[in-house]
Amino acid sequence: MPNNLLKEDVNIGRVVYQWSVKEYEEHERDKRWYWLMGAVAALLLVYSLWTANYIFTLIIALFGIILYMQSLQTPLQVNFAITEVGIVLGCKFYRYSELKSFWIIYNPPEVKNLYFSLSSLIRHRLQVPLLDNDPRPIRDFLNQFLQEDLEQEEEPLSDKLGRVFKLH
Repeated sequence: MPNNLLKEDVNIGRVVYQWSVKEYEEHERDKRWYWLMGAVAALLLVYSLWTANYIFTLIIALFGIILYMQSLQTPLQVNFAITEVGIVLGCKFYRYSELKSFWIIYNPPEVKNLYFSLSSLIRHRLQVPLLDNDPRPIRDFLNQFLQEDLEQEEEPLSDKLGRVFKLH
């Protein structure tokens, strides 16, 4: 992975593992899904108007617009690399010092993800699909630089709900 993929001229070190992932998971949504989500949105809109919670009304409307706009486009392919100095996700380089820990949730075929905990309050977690990569050598390599969070045994609830309800 050449450095010219990054916005800044940064020495990312030697690339040890590399693969390409989709920007977000693309789901097959049939008409029934759209009808069900439309009904849920309509009920939430009626409730928010009935309780005069207009900010909630706005949030529900914006959420619907975002989901619709997302369904009109296909996710981009993003390069991911694990290097001797940090990780590269798309055009962003994260040094190991910027990462708190990592963990792997590997329950094929549903979930095969590598997670990184960030020091940032705004974006606190990165999720990278492992695809068909063997997690064992990746775990062994990352353990040289990062603490593995062994308490994480399940995928985060937000990821699980997004996958189940096809929202990602």
